[in-house]
Amino acid sequence: MLHPGLVRCIPCLFFAWSTAARAQTDEIQVYDGEIVEPGHFEVTLHNNYAPDGLKQPAYPGGTISNHSWNGTVETAYGMADWWELGVYLPVYTFTQGTAQFDGGKLRSLFVVPDAAHQTFFYGVNFELSFNNKHWEDHSPSLEIRPILGLHLGKWDIIWNPIIDSGLNGTGNATFAPSERIAYNISESYAVAVEHYADYGSIRATAPFGRSYQEIFAVGDYRLDEANSFEFGAGFGLNNTSDRLVLKLIINHSF
Repeated sequence: MLHPGLVRCIPCLFFAWSTAARAQTDEIQVYDGEIVEPGHFEVTLHNNYAPDGLKQPAYPGGTISNHSWNGTVETAYGMADWWELGVYLPVYTFTQGTAQFDGGKLRSLFVVPDAAHQTFFYGVNFELSFNNKHWEDHSPSLEIRPILGLHLGKWDIIWNPIIDSGLNGTGNATFAPSERIAYNISESYAVAVEHYADYGSIRATAPFGRSYQEIFAVGDYRLDEANSFEFGAGFGLNNTSDRLVLKLIINHSF
């Protein structure tokens, strides 16, 4: 049975099927259903750098991926064992010798309680973005990220079938799923393969050769109960994707 908090949020899924066009991202992460303990905070630093990225912007006036450093500071608070609130501020980019303020985001994440110890876990994250035009061409926008996963012994299999929808009355909703298969070497170390894609408009999804396709090799390290790190190297699978992207995620809870 779905948790009552999730049931109340399901109707919101249909709100996203309207408009969107996905831009670069400050956050390269597959959501695994784990949240901050109620009454506690967590700060996450998201960083990614494209040493060999796309040389053309996704749309006129957009940020060029090549040699850009993108990131954000995410602060999350545990409201309940099934509900977490978060804010991303600032979202920023360093590119061509300049610093850019890209915008900010608010999110609300609902999950099955104690997802880390469930064989099957699920949830949904709602993220509202307010970004400058060089970063996102359809601001404000709403991202809806369902979370579906399995813990099978030392293996984790996770799917985030993301829908991104602009709220300014133009464009179409886009489909940008991500997946993760991880092997937990120990309680402190894990290795994973992650896949990120963007198929464009749901009304007319792009084929594999013309859609954004990136595969990452990832390593996770949990220092202690409060601190963890994730590093990954991503490789484009076609000419419409960045050839090489590096990501670093640093978490601290208190």
